[in-house]
Amino acid sequence: MPYPASMEESKREVEETRSRRLEKGLPDRIPEEERDALVAKFHPDYKKEQFRELRIGPNKGDPAPLEIADLLEGNSRIDPDKIDLDKIDYDVDVLVIGCGGAGGAATLLAEENGASVLISSKLRLGDANTIGAQAGTQACDRSNDSPAIHYLDIMGGGHYVNVPELAEALAKDSPDAIRWLELLGVNWDKEPDNSYHELSGGGASRRRMHSCRDYTGLEEMRVIRDEIRQRSWRGRKIDWLEFEPAIELLMDDKGQVAGAILINLETKQMTIVRAKAVVIATGGMGRTHIQGFPTTNHYGATADGLVLAYRAGCPLVHMDTMQYHPTGAAFPPQILGFLVTEKVRTLGAEIVNCDGEQFVHPLEARDTEASAEVRECKERGKGVPTPTGEVGLWLDSPMIDIKRGEGTIRRELPAMVRQFGRFNIDITKEPILVYPTLHYQNGGIVIKVDASTPIPGLFAAGECEGGVHGRNRLIGNSTLDLFVFGRRAGRAAAKWAKEVKLGKLTLDHVLKWQREIKEAGLEEMPVSPMLLPNYANQERPVPGFQPLGQVSPYTPFGDRAVRWI
Repeated sequence: MPYPASMEESKREVEETRSRRLEKGLPDRIPEEERDALVAKFHPDYKKEQFRELRIGPNKGDPAPLEIADLLEGNSRIDPDKIDLDKIDYDVDVLVIGCGGAGGAATLLAEENGASVLISSKLRLGDANTIGAQAGTQACDRSNDSPAIHYLDIMGGGHYVNVPELAEALAKDSPDAIRWLELLGVNWDKEPDNSYHELSGGGASRRRMHSCRDYTGLEEMRVIRDEIRQRSWRGRKIDWLEFEPAIELLMDDKGQVAGAILINLETKQMTIVRAKAVVIATGGMGRTHIQGFPTTNHYGATADGLVLAYRAGCPLVHMDTMQYHPTGAAFPPQILGFLVTEKVRTLGAEIVNCDGEQFVHPLEARDTEASAEVRECKERGKGVPTPTGEVGLWLDSPMIDIKRGEGTIRRELPAMVRQFGRFNIDITKEPILVYPTLHYQNGGIVIKVDASTPIPGLFAAGECEGGVHGRNRLIGNSTLDLFVFGRRAGRAAAKWAKEVKLGKLTLDHVLKWQREIKEAGLEEMPVSPMLLPNYANQERPVPGFQPLGQVSPYTPFGDRAVRWI
């Protein structure tokens, strides 16, 4: 599906302005005061009507997106009075809920530290946002870099509201995380002298982005998944259940987390798992489609871990801030919202409007970049409309080969070339139409530096935890987070499992929660966790999913398409 005729005139403007832009150079960085005002006016996090205060739970009174608030205050999927907790199906040291990069790393480190581990995977083993991570993983291992410099970048990117100890741990552990992954088999991009091939990124003051072309997360998940399988097949104490997510945590009569109830997605049969420690590694919330935005996230990203932890009494942090990646695909509609990696801009692509004009430096921090794009479309009217009613801006990818030499795009971005090539769009010669897309959950479960939570026996790692990135995450720090706090969670959970003495299993926390729901008049809230999004046979499957009134050959849903501005 090449670009339609209605978009060709704007595309020609982009082509005709390349030489002028090359001569002029990139726009200046936005000054701090102007940057803050821009974000406050245009970033979706500042649309107060899209948030409400939580009415029950440990974060009562705190704001959260409407979609997440409803899930956090939802009723349980189980009737505690009908669950027989004497019939235990699995009895293990550590239960890991979720198996992306964080869950996989936690599993491996828990097993190495003597624990028996069971993984609860909602989909297949390794199906997670991790495999969609493209650009790379940050680590401060160059001679002109240091943990202190990396730390300052993390804090600055997060608007200095990060938990300092967590940001420090992320920076300090980063070189070892890269070496650990390489020992497991990750094929990092290398220079001819065998040093790491590293690029910069938005908000980073040094080149520290370690990559595997533009499918870094897929490569990282490949070795994690292989290592889990190999250890299990060699008789080590790792097992997993696929298509069997957790729907409720178990507690004991001492107030400790003591396992979980799982549900088989096909048979609907419940499984009781007793565990001395539980690691939540359930990832993000993109499939809740906050404010109607499309998302980069996989189908299992429905905030389940937040719901489970919150219902058990665990506080959350920074739940009023999400990351909208500046470059989600706006055309073709079959891949609406799919990630167009920041690496495209790192290599030299420029963001331009319908007239081919640059309006923002391509490597501003993500919240700034996304806000500038929203302003360009909504206030200045400089976006490019599509046949399905979307609007976007051009990411001029051919500038990469112009600046770095022919062949750079195909060498550095093979996944991007294939993704758009399926629709007869050649990104080596044509720009990409993009717009911000819901990408990452900045906040989440409160943790300490060992990934433990305030609830005894409960640990969290990866995107589901909060405090590491403050109010905005920098490129490459999400995959780093997986392996820093995933490994820390695994070690700490195994240590806890060796020392803890579990009491009698109970679901009293669920009964208490149901009483609170009733007292607050919240009986009409949805049942949660959501588990999977429902797009089928609904008039409006997600907020913002509106009928266009006519069938379009460019619309994958017949006569409907997502509109998000």
